[in-house]
Amino acid sequence: MSAENTSVTPLWLDVDPGHDDAFALLLAAHNPNVHLLGVSTVHGNASLEHTTQNGLSILEAIGCRDIPLYPGASKPLVRDAVHAASIHGESGLDGTTIMPKPVRAAVRDVDCVEAMYKALITTPPKTAWLVATGTLTNAARVIKEHPDLAGHLKGFSIMGGAIGGGFTDAPLGRVAGEGERVGNWTPYAEFNIYCDPEAAQFLLTHPIIAPKTTIMPLDVTHQVLGTPSVQSKLLGLPGGIPARDSPEKPLPTPIRALFHEIMTFFAKTYAEEFALTDGPPLHDPLAVAATFAPDLFVDNGGERFAVRVVTDGEHRADPALNLADAEAVGQLGRTLITEVVAEEEGRREGVRIPRTLDVARFWDLIDQALAAAEKVSPLPGLEADWWKTRE
Repeated sequence: MSAENTSVTPLWLDVDPGHDDAFALLLAAHNPNVHLLGVSTVHGNASLEHTTQNGLSILEAIGCRDIPLYPGASKPLVRDAVHAASIHGESGLDGTTIMPKPVRAAVRDVDCVEAMYKALITTPPKTAWLVATGTLTNAARVIKEHPDLAGHLKGFSIMGGAIGGGFTDAPLGRVAGEGERVGNWTPYAEFNIYCDPEAAQFLLTHPIIAPKTTIMPLDVTHQVLGTPSVQSKLLGLPGGIPARDSPEKPLPTPIRALFHEIMTFFAKTYAEEFALTDGPPLHDPLAVAATFAPDLFVDNGGERFAVRVVTDGEHRADPALNLADAEAVGQLGRTLITEVVAEEEGRREGVRIPRTLDVARFWDLIDQALAAAEKVSPLPGLEADWWKTRE
């Protein structure tokens, strides 16, 4: 296992919490190789109101209430908003019993895009990353309104897209009545890209941003499953999850209990919606890890791709409801890729899309972030009957 980068990466995180976004926030805030400049929220997994409250609650739970959070776009660039209640619940972060209420408010007297720009542009050139783990509306807006930021950034990392066609061997899930599919929202489209396909198309074809972009599509994220053994490890208990009839059940720390609750709710919805019974894919923190540990990922010696997003089709809240809706949506939000051939000097200008990663090393990063959060989390101790809530 190689060592992590010793330099600290300035990073702005744009999220739509979201169960897996909680892990992205945890990793960005509690990895020693990251300086989290700020957080912005966007429509996506739930309404902007919910994602903002969820983001504040997560920052409170992990002991990072000093990190500013700015509400961003409540809808896509040119379409109506779509939310994922079937996966994340109505709140966007259902299933927890100990998530704290926010102590502080979001920053609303400064425009989100201006806050993103100011924080990133004041870093040394070619050092900062913009990471988007939700809908790409905020990211597109900041580049559209401040074109100079594109050249200033070191990189742009997103969780989004689905390639299919054997790009990897990861199980992408099945839906009743459809069988296997590529996307997780439609048969073709991944949710984040589908939510604002115009924003995604703008960024992934941008002549300056695209060559410094890393994508974590479903083909990669579905290799990182929160299996029962992973869920047990999250608790940090020497003996793992105690047997149901055990007379003594040691309690985990509150922060580990919280992230265990988040993971197990996510596991339940993925089993119900996509028949992925081994555990839920932990999508979003992979986009964070790509910024400070690029060697965690394998891209076949430097493969790069031109990416195009399908923007033809109607936006529907749930295109799986009936055949007419599915036909109207078509392939909207699908990510289409073409491999970029190396130039004479060996450089390939295009989007980085890894094929696989060191999964065990990634879970170690999550465990290390939880250990750091344990030291500063203000969560009170668990009630003695906490285990009963897990039955």
